[in-house]
Amino acid sequence: MGHNYAKPATAEQRLGRVLSRIPPDWAVSVEREPMSGKWRATAHAPGEAGQWAGDASGLVEALEAAWRLNRAPAG
Repeated sequence: MGHNYAKPATAEQRLGRVLSRIPPDWAVSVEREPMSGKWRATAHAPGEAGQWAGDASGLVEALEAAWRLNRAPAG
């Protein structure tokens, strides 16, 4: 009897998924703190002042947080 378990997404797949959600005309900035190694990111529409999402352990997590923070509310 076989089991159908989903394979976890690789870092590259997760990054691709996050980047595909961000509209192509949005500005994206990413920084890594030199001492702590923590990541922070912002992604925002043209003409908007995006908020920084910070203290993430990885690049993908920082971009995901920035997207959620700066996207338009659903509805």
